[in-house]
Amino acid sequence: MTERDSSREADKNGLADVVEETGMAGFLGHLVELRNRLLKGVLAVLVLFLALFPFRNELFTLLADPLSRHMPAGSTMIAVQVASPFFIPLKLTALTAVFIAIPYLLYQLWAFVAPGLYKHERRLVAPLVFSSTILFYLGAAFAYFVVFPVVFGFLSTAGPSDVNFAPDIGEYLSFVTSLFFAFGFVFEVPVAIVLLVIVGVVTPEKLAGFRRYAILIAFIIAAILTPPDVLSQFMMALPIILLYEFGLFVSRFFYKAKLARAAEVEAEESGAADDESDEAVSARHAEYEAKAQTRADEPLDMDKAFDEAEADQRRLESDSSENQDKPSSDTSGRTEEGEQPSTDSKPENEPDDPSDPSPKKPDRPV
Repeated sequence: MTERDSSREADKNGLADVVEETGMAGFLGHLVELRNRLLKGVLAVLVLFLALFPFRNELFTLLADPLSRHMPAGSTMIAVQVASPFFIPLKLTALTAVFIAIPYLLYQLWAFVAPGLYKHERRLVAPLVFSSTILFYLGAAFAYFVVFPVVFGFLSTAGPSDVNFAPDIGEYLSFVTSLFFAFGFVFEVPVAIVLLVIVGVVTPEKLAGFRRYAILIAFIIAAILTPPDVLSQFMMALPIILLYEFGLFVSRFFYKAKLARAAEVEAEESGAADDESDEAVSARHAEYEAKAQTRADEPLDMDKAFDEAEADQRRLESDSSENQDKPSSDTSGRTEEGEQPSTDSKPENEPDDPSDPSPKKPDRPV
């Protein structure tokens, strides 16, 4: 290996080391940023938890209000476990802090993901994050103000009259929390539909044809997430169907905007291709003009020009003679009896012997 090859190999190794170090530094930088975002989210939840901790019992009373209205007179909820009166309100306070901090948590997620997105993607993600947050809160409010009174009123009167209806506070918290998050995520159906259309997985026409299956899936989801009663299943399935139709309606506008943007991009690419072709043609013309100018600057060789003109004239005469001989050979190549003409006959002007000199042409008059 020569000294030059060794230097090139060293440069390649050094460049690879630099690229590796840069990639590792970027990866570590993303990890540090992710850690900072998570710490900010945890700190926000902790601050809200400390602010709500003195009101933990009032929060549980507010949460139990839909059930307390339908309980028999003189009956209250019970705590089966020893530590439930302390840990259940504490758990409810933590869940309430997370519930309130959802917009800030989504903002931290958005701030971490936004630098890696395109400009048009940023314009779409921000409204989708905002709408998903609003829909989640609407789902939770629908569960608290509409679903809970109906479901608890039905459950409190569905049992036998001699059974004391006194739910456990731990079971009640888990039941209510599951319904809160179930309705919150169910109300995200329009956002999911719009995202699927934007990504290109489905089109609004396919979603419209999928409507009957969507209705069936809505009732299946409601049967899984709600208590085993028909009323609560309908109260979840009907919003899912309505939200599906709303998402289908909104997705049509996004789909039209996507098609318009694709047409604009295609027009820009075709325009760039035309500009490139025009530049290529201009460059080629400039090259031809340069060659012509170079040839114009050179001195003219009369003998060479005369020889080239004479060669071109001979080539043209030979081509024209061949074209004239082809039809004559086709029409006169056979005699009346269908026999081929004799090959021994020679043209009149052709000499008998190829070695003989050609006949002299008459001298031109002086």
